[in-house]
Amino acid sequence: MYEYLNGELAHILPTAIVIDVHGVGYQVVFANPYRLQDSLKKQIKVLVQQVVREDSITLYGFISSEERELFQRLISVSGIGPKSAMSILANDDTEGFVNAVESGNVTYLTKFPGVGKKTAQQIILDLKGKFEALPEETTKAVVSTNQATLEEAKEALLGLGYSAKEIKKIWKSLEAAAPSTTQEALKVAFKLLMK
Repeated sequence: MYEYLNGELAHILPTAIVIDVHGVGYQVVFANPYRLQDSLKKQIKVLVQQVVREDSITLYGFISSEERELFQRLISVSGIGPKSAMSILANDDTEGFVNAVESGNVTYLTKFPGVGKKTAQQIILDLKGKFEALPEETTKAVVSTNQATLEEAKEALLGLGYSAKEIKKIWKSLEAAAPSTTQEALKVAFKLLMK
C-alpha cells in the first residue's frame, strides 16, 4: 500500500499527473490536475490511494488528507466508483456537496457524471451526518490565458465523464467568462454544469 509519492511533477494530463520518483514515472489519476500547473517540473508530494480491480491497479492522488478521506468515503458508497468520486472531487465545491448530502438534495447530486437518482439517494443514506469537517481550501493554479486553456478544460471535463453534448451547451458561456487559467475555466464549467 502506498501512502504518498515524493518526486518531480513530470507531466500533466487531462485526468492524471505523472510523478518522476528517482527515474520511475508513476501515473496518478487526479481530480483536476491543472491546479498543479505551478508545480510542473518541480518537486511535489502527493498523497495517494491505491485501488486494485480485477483488470487494473490504479493510483489516485490528492493534495490533502481531507480530500483523500472524502474520496475514501465516496467509494464506500454502493454505486460510486473511483471515477465518479474523482468527478465529484474535481468540482471543487466540497461545501456544496456536503450541504447537498446533509439536506438530502438529490437534484444537486444527480448533476455529477455517473450519479443517477438511486445513487444520489444512496450517497445521502450512507454519508449523511458523517461530515465533521470540510476539506480545506487547496492550492490554486495559474497558467497563461488563451484558447489552449479552454481546450485543456474541455479535455479534463471529457475525462471526468461529462459528455460532449453537455460541454457544448455551456461552451459559449465558458468562453464569455474568459477564464485566465485552466483551473478557473473548470470552476466556471462546473458551476455552469451544475445549474
